[in-house]
Amino acid sequence: MEYLEGLFGINVFNDSIMRQRLPRETYRVLHRTMDEGRRLDPQVASVVANAMKDWAIERGATHYTHWFQPLNSITAEKHDAFLSPVSGGKIIAEFSGQELIRGETDASSFPSGGLRSTFEARGYTAWDPTSYAFIKDRTLCIPTAYCSYGGEALDKKTPLLRSMEALSRQAVRILKLFGRTDATRVTPTVGPEQEYFLVDKELFDQRSDLIFAGRTLFGARPPKGQELGDHFFGTIKTRVQAFMTELNEELWKLGILAKTEHNEAAPAQHEMAPIYTIVNVACDHNQLTMEIMKRVARRHGLVCLLAEKPFAGINGSGKHNNWSMTTNTGYNLLEPGDSPHESAQFLLFLTAVIKAVDEYPDLLRASVASAGNDHRLGGFEAPPAIISIFLGDELTEILEALEAGSDYNGREKAEMTIGVHMLPKFPKDATDRNRTSPFAFTGNKFEFRSVGASDSIADANVVLNTIVAESLRQFADELESAADFRQALHDLIVRTIREHKRIIFNGNNYAPDWSEEAARRGLCRLDTTVDALPCYTAEKNIRLFETHQVFSRTELRSRRDIGLEAYSKMVNIEAETMLMMSHRQILPAVLRFIGSTAATVRDTSGAGMTLASGQSLLAELCRLCDQLSAATDALEQALSEKPAPQDPLLLAAYMKDTILPDMQVLREKADALEKRVDRSVWPFPTYDSLLFSI
Repeated sequence: MEYLEGLFGINVFNDSIMRQRLPRETYRVLHRTMDEGRRLDPQVASVVANAMKDWAIERGATHYTHWFQPLNSITAEKHDAFLSPVSGGKIIAEFSGQELIRGETDASSFPSGGLRSTFEARGYTAWDPTSYAFIKDRTLCIPTAYCSYGGEALDKKTPLLRSMEALSRQAVRILKLFGRTDATRVTPTVGPEQEYFLVDKELFDQRSDLIFAGRTLFGARPPKGQELGDHFFGTIKTRVQAFMTELNEELWKLGILAKTEHNEAAPAQHEMAPIYTIVNVACDHNQLTMEIMKRVARRHGLVCLLAEKPFAGINGSGKHNNWSMTTNTGYNLLEPGDSPHESAQFLLFLTAVIKAVDEYPDLLRASVASAGNDHRLGGFEAPPAIISIFLGDELTEILEALEAGSDYNGREKAEMTIGVHMLPKFPKDATDRNRTSPFAFTGNKFEFRSVGASDSIADANVVLNTIVAESLRQFADELESAADFRQALHDLIVRTIREHKRIIFNGNNYAPDWSEEAARRGLCRLDTTVDALPCYTAEKNIRLFETHQVFSRTELRSRRDIGLEAYSKMVNIEAETMLMMSHRQILPAVLRFIGSTAATVRDTSGAGMTLASGQSLLAELCRLCDQLSAATDALEQALSEKPAPQDPLLLAAYMKDTILPDMQVLREKADALEKRVDRSVWPFPTYDSLLFSI
């Protein structure tokens, strides 16, 4: 334990370091900024910057960077040395409060969706003091927000911070109605579980599709996949355990609460889960986790794959977003209470979430939309594109009893009048876990299971925070003006249940009849990224985000267009990679094998024998090879006819409707040949090697 305590957070300018190195008053003012979101005085920033610099240099840092998260879902950094020249050709180490608070960087080359032109390059980074600075690669990294010269958000963090403020404002209004005046701030918390695959680097380097696309574009299923369930929670192999051990140590040094590690369901698939924390910090930590996973894997001769569906026919990888709300006094607002007062408060926040999800499922779907995630959603434990809520039988029965005005006949029989009689205690684990549901209540939080493994969790949480803030705003408006709070509360909860119960589904989300039932209920279904992303600019959604000052109309349009452009570019990269592999690897290998097979048949015939099996194989190879060549030509022709990129939606629709089907035909022909061609001739490692070689 002493080892862990000495290791944890050693590369983080955290609370204990600040307490040691900052004057008491400076520490108090900084903490008030962190806890309450107040603006930081520049003089205080200068003191903090000097202490931060001294600590970083003592830890071996030579540079600093404003570390931010642009709209391409990865992180960005520009390093500046601490040195400044002085007379006599000497240098000193300097880092000012201004350099801590604000930085300037080139804004022209990052995705902007039309917010910036290439000749308008100025962009600004602004320190997020609620997320601790840290040292990585001898560089002091300062988490920041990133915006344009005109103030538009060019990153993931800025709208996330805005949405947190929106949620806090409305939640505090509700708490005051319950007499909880001690709670002055409500913070969304998240624990994002991270799934990933590990493959041998030597095998990875032989696959152009893995190198360029992050997933296999060809590959026949091996005889064994995950049917036996012997990998899930199984004994961790020595090589993987060595990777996990080093990964944990690197994460702990950065103050990342890596808690759980295990084998996932698919062969070569694994999972890491952290302890929950404040959502903007959780987002920072998850971005770091993905980066460090890749780096540590390389040191062990492995490659970490974060694509949502790197292998066909087995589980894909998601990032389960466990979301809740916590007051600054430490109370979880989604924790069922024991007293009538606590139970009523819990039910109000619960129904606010139900209402939010039912009214804005399109935004939740859009927040997880990507080319990679489209391949994952809808099977192998990934939720379908239809958004619904799993509550579990007991909580659903409580809501049904409330709606009907009847007694709840569960574990404790009780009259269901909110705030007057005792509600039955709702234990944390009274719900089962529904692995097919996109949005499941799991005791004191909601698990949004649709987020893709490579995604930033910022997008999903911006939407969650904002839509719940809107429900709470409407609730507060109604309850604040009520003459009889208890009666108004009761009526509001019952009405909300009645109006939004259609979104609750506790069954199997994969069942064919659920699609039909969801359609009868009028639930939103957006199967692809191209269907989902335009929802960002629906008028009702623009009003939502503008009301809570999370996004402007132009910022929403930019995110729609960036997502569509990224989708088209990713599909184009994959298609071009398939053509390259077909032309330069698969077709030549198959032709060589056809030649050797033909020679064998000819030699056998010359010896006076008939080799029927050889003739049959040769005929099949020739037929499949011609089909492969034709499919390659068809894909190449389709790519040459794609629309110009001026209209992102038109181009993305073409990639979805024309290019992806042609890619699938090409893959089917190649995979059929893989099953017939000699293993030694096939030009790159197959699934059996990739999935079972570690």
